[in-house]
Amino acid sequence: MVDVGIDGFRMDVAGFVPLDFWEQLRGELDAVRPPEKGGLFLLAEWESRDLHDHAFDASYAWSWYDAVHRIAQGKADTNALHVYYSWNENFWPAHALRMTFTSNHDKNSWEGTEFESFGEALPAAMVLSFVGEGIPLIYNGQEAAYDKRLEFFDRDPIVWREHPMADFYRRLIDLRTANTALHAGRWGARMVNVPSDRQGKVLSFVRQNGRDKVFAVFNFSAEAQTVHFHDGPQAGDYTDWESSERVTVREGEPMTLPAWGWKVFIGTRPVRARRG
Repeated sequence: MVDVGIDGFRMDVAGFVPLDFWEQLRGELDAVRPPEKGGLFLLAEWESRDLHDHAFDASYAWSWYDAVHRIAQGKADTNALHVYYSWNENFWPAHALRMTFTSNHDKNSWEGTEFESFGEALPAAMVLSFVGEGIPLIYNGQEAAYDKRLEFFDRDPIVWREHPMADFYRRLIDLRTANTALHAGRWGARMVNVPSDRQGKVLSFVRQNGRDKVFAVFNFSAEAQTVHFHDGPQAGDYTDWESSERVTVREGEPMTLPAWGWKVFIGTRPVRARRG
């Protein structure tokens, strides 16, 4: 093999190929570009823990999509996401990168566009894919809010246009890049659930490390919710990511979110001075 400057590969339906093939391939690729020199990024279009042992860096989080989609369709509540994130934390290796998405080529062509699938829940689902654990996927055309089911086997050019969604994605990317608590896998922070009196309707969590802190709240229901949070790590001073206003979150204070509304609060944890 020769290094020709490719950074990584996406392997289609990776579970249809024997695992030992992928592990052998990984070894040969690492010999060409060793991990200590950056390595190659391998993404499996599959959902299997074993693929991460000695082969793939990332895999598709089909279960995450299914959970959020069922919530958007009124067929589940936020407990479906608690199940997914608990399973992801306890069953999958810490280094496994799980790719979250609101659309991809299969979903778009065979089941419907992101607008058909998520309706009014789409913005909240998009934001969660960026601030929750995992790595977010932006599928072709999403930054132009393209609302067409693309032909799967035939050439079907996207009609590009300027759209506010492009800037929305840029801002989410900038947030995720700058905030170390939101980094993926072992480089970021785990989600810590913030319990409330609206469990089932509202998903709330904190991600924090020694430098950064994020408090995120999602109303995954079709009705406005006023939520009271129980004891948790959420109290503190923040910047509202959407409005850029300074906000102090106090224990016991209620928060009201519109139907399918969300809030992301950005904080910085104080750095303790080292003792000499």
